[in-house]
Amino acid sequence: MIEQIKALALRCGFSQVGVLQVDTIEVREEVRAACAVNKCKAYNTNWSCPPACGTLAEGEARIRAYKTGLILQTTGALEDSLDFEMMITIGEEHGEHIASFGEKVQALYPDALVLGAGGCRRCEKCTYPGAPCRFPGKMTHSMEAFGMVVSDVCTDNKLPYYYGPGTLTYVGCVLLV
Repeated sequence: MIEQIKALALRCGFSQVGVLQVDTIEVREEVRAACAVNKCKAYNTNWSCPPACGTLAEGEARIRAYKTGLILQTTGALEDSLDFEMMITIGEEHGEHIASFGEKVQALYPDALVLGAGGCRRCEKCTYPGAPCRFPGKMTHSMEAFGMVVSDVCTDNKLPYYYGPGTLTYVGCVLLV
């Protein structure tokens, strides 16, 4: 099963895909606390990020309902460390890969939990807080919103996080029962 899902992920455009053992995930309060600093400008603005996504304990309970999954990476090349245009492009590509893969994997495994890099971007404007999410079954939460140190998730599961100078990698994951 897992090899077929890995192949599907690669067909959806991810650069690297690795197996994720859920018991390696450590949920950390300091990661969730960093969300409140709001560097990404998503805190308290959408249903997929804190505080709307629920407490850290609720997120951990959701994670622990799963046993395995996949780490999903999109890596791209930068001209230099200030190549912000390419950083945005790689992030957008990763978001497209997550959306495409999420729909396909959830058609096969409706209970799969798809986590991405940053909050959900399915809608141009989130309904939060005035109305319910338009697509709750297709929402992509942030790995950080669930308290994960993304680099640790990668290295603890034997998948590199850094691919050398001049590269940038965005990371997501899918958890499967």
